[in-house]
Parts: sequence; C-alpha cells; structure tokens
Amino acid sequence: MDQALAEASAALELGPAWQHGFAQLGPAFFTELRPTPLPDPHLVSVNRRLAADLGLDADRLAGSDAVAAFTGNQALQGARPLASVYSGHQFGVWAGQLGDGRAILLGGIATPQGVQELQLKGAGRTPYSRMGDGRAVLRSSIREYLCSAAMHGLGVPTTRALVVTGSPQPVRREEVETAAVVTRVAPSFVRFGHFEHFSARGQLDELRQLADYVIDTFYPHCRAPDRLGGNPYAALLEEVTLRTAAMVAQWQAVGFCHGVMNTDNMSILGLTIDYGPFQFLDAFVPTQICNHSDETGRYAFNRQPNVAYWNLFCLGQALFPLIGDEELALAALEPYKAAFPRELEARMRAKLGLASEKSGDRQLVEQILSLLAAGPVDYPIFWRRLSRFAAGGDLAAVRDLFLDRAGFDGWVAQYEARLADEAGEPGARMLAANPKYVLRNHLCELAIRQAKLGDFSEVETLLSLVQSPFEEHPDHDDRAGFPPDWATHIEISCSS
Repeated sequence: MDQALAEASAALELGPAWQHGFAQLGPAFFTELRPTPLPDPHLVSVNRRLAADLGLDADRLAGSDAVAAFTGNQALQGARPLASVYSGHQFGVWAGQLGDGRAILLGGIATPQGVQELQLKGAGRTPYSRMGDGRAVLRSSIREYLCSAAMHGLGVPTTRALVVTGSPQPVRREEVETAAVVTRVAPSFVRFGHFEHFSARGQLDELRQLADYVIDTFYPHCRAPDRLGGNPYAALLEEVTLRTAAMVAQWQAVGFCHGVMNTDNMSILGLTIDYGPFQFLDAFVPTQICNHSDETGRYAFNRQPNVAYWNLFCLGQALFPLIGDEELALAALEPYKAAFPRELEARMRAKLGLASEKSGDRQLVEQILSLLAAGPVDYPIFWRRLSRFAAGGDLAAVRDLFLDRAGFDGWVAQYEARLADEAGEPGARMLAANPKYVLRNHLCELAIRQAKLGDFSEVETLLSLVQSPFEEHPDHDDRAGFPPDWATHIEISCSS
C-alpha cells in the first residue's frame, strides 16, 4: 500500500460533508500544508454544547482518534488543510504580510447552523509564521476556549472553540510551557487584513475575487440594485460597518476588553476573533488596559469604539479600488457614527430594565457610569445587584458598593422614578441581561493552574457556568464574587 493510500485509510471520518469555499479561491490566497504532529496528545476538553449545535457526537470527539486528529497528528477525511495569507495594521502601524502563522484551516462542514469552518490553532509552523514557532500553549488555549464560550453565552457574536488538546511538548514564551491546540469554529475566518493584503500589493483581480466570494457567500443582498448606487463593494463595507458597530457596542456593555484590535484581528463577519490578552472588567475603569504589551494604551477599554472605526476606515481604503468613488466609500462608513451609540444605548437600557425609550435615558446611563468609575465599583457585581433590587431585593446591597453614597442616592431616586414608568417585570428582564457569572482573569488563572497539573475539572466547571451565565448556579456562588487582591497583578500579553 502506498503512503497516500495508507494515510487515506487511517483518516478519521468526522461525519458531515466537507465544503471548501475558501480553498476554491486558489493558491494566491493560501498555502496547502499539513499540521505538524505533537507527541503524546491528550484531551483537555470538548465543548459538548457546541458539538450538539454542529450535529457532532461529543463522545466521539473525546476519543483517541479524534484527539489525534484535532491535534494535527491524524488526517480528517475530506479536510483540505491550508494556511491563508493576509496583511494588516498592528498597533496602528502597517505591518505588511502576516498570515496564519500558527492556524491551519481544515475546511467547512455542513451543520444545522449552516456551513462552519474548522481551524486548528497551534498546529505548527506555516510559511507565514515569520519568527514564530507555530504553536499555542495550554494557558492561552484554555483562555480562548473559555472566553469564546463566555461571549457566546452572553450573546456576543464570536468565533467558538470545539476542542482543546494538549501535549507535553515544551514551548517557550516568557517561560517554558506546554503545547496545546484549539479547534476553532466560525462561518469564516476572513479578516480585514485579507483585503488589505491584496489591495496593498495592487493585486486587484485577487481583491475582487475575495470580495465577490465574501459577498456571494455571506452578503448576497449587497448586490441589490438599491444599495449604495448598486455598488456591491460599497454595500459590503456598509454591512461590515454595521456588524462591527453592533459587536463593539456589545463589548462595551458587557465590559469586555479585547486587548489587541489590530486590523488582522477583525472579522469580516463582525465576530469577536483572536482571544489573546482579553479581560472582562472587574472594577469599572474606563481607561483599563488589559494587554501588558500595549504600552501606549491604544487598545484601552474606552478607546475600542474609535479603534473599530479606524480599522473600518482601513478596510474602506483596501476596498476603495473596487468601490471607485470616495463619496460612496465614506457613505458606507458613515453609519457607524449613528449605529454604535444606538446599539450601545439599547444594550444599556436593557441592563437598566428599560424596555421603552425616553429622552432622559442617556443621561441616566452616563450618570451611573460616572459614579461607577469614581469608585471604582465592580462592574458585573453592580449590575447583578441592581437587577436583584429591581426584582424586589434589597437596595442596601447596591448602595454599599459606592463610596459616594449621596451621589448614588440621587441617581437611584431618578432611576426608581424612571422604572415606575415601565410595564411588565423589569427586574426579570435585568436578570436576563446582567450575568451573574463573568469569566474574570483570576478564574481563568485558577483553572489554568490546575490544568498544568493535569486536572481539567475547573475548566469544565467554568465552561458550564459561562455557557449559562444568567442562571443562579447556587453551588458556585464563590465564582461570582469579588476578585481576590492578587488578581490585580495578573499580566496578559500578546504572547498569550
């Protein structure tokens, strides 16, 4: 039996039919290559809820053959592994060619959720690794696995993670750690940087081919003749603008800091992608910088909305050769200025239990955010306690969070008057909008410490909690409390 036949017979059949829309774009867009195997792979966790969404058997995914396949040690029948090329702006500076330096796309599978692409992150070097080793470490892989589940549980558009596998293979970061591979899932992993790459190189045929693929696959309504003068590329930019505005508004409402909003980390589908030095806010500090590598604070929490618009402008520049009209390109970007505040206000009204919209609502939100920042007050605990108060609970538990009691008393009097105008049960609405369980950094850290010792039980516990963060889970109240003092000393960098 020759080698190709032997490999085909050993390949694991996942079940669903594979589709390779991105691979059909041709070799200018990627390099086909196989993952680099890791020694002695083991299972860390399977996201059973995601497996069910995809129509996959979670028990089978936990088997040794699947663990080998999702580590890159065994082929998946029907997969067509490749690494894509893109470019981008990193920390506001043009970085030139980048690409999938440690991620390998396997292809898309047909699922009840539509076609979903599977990508192995940490599967070895590619032609785009530059000076990198192509690997991911257990620490960062667990963080991405849990955070993508947490964001999905909160209703924030995101890539997801199906499986994490580990290996004793040493990997050097700030210190020597062990290797891991995350199987990521999304309808597409196309980024702003894919468009920047071909535009910057003057490869306009490839730029048009990529744009047509994205439009025809994900945004076919952009070809409607009444959209922006019948220009489908301007309509594409407008659609991405609106999706990005909505996504970032959700980030701000839930207190999520991405940490590295480079243009190559921005999804063309408006998904949260590339979880590295992320953080959910503990205390409400608008200037919070969660990335230890971000020395200038470019990606601070309160700067995320403006950075997103800057990134969209870069995408507009990349698409301009196809749009061909400066006024049309600017018109496609303009909706961000209204869409972002509109989306954020809607999210903040929901957090306050306000189903209707009134003229003083924005001021009510701004006043409480100022009081939270002045404390600073723990962001998730405040909103959960306020929800309980609106549902008939004790106001003292909320008031005790503030040093400025008089300021809070003045605000809550206005809030109670506003709440009296609301029909239905605003407290119940708030409990469904303000999570009890948030994936704080110290919770991740505790799970990682156990995982490094071979105990993945805390990963499983946190996965369960963040997938249903609005439920009470009374046996786990300790994971919904204030962070310990040592949590303020956790430092997360781009190497995570």
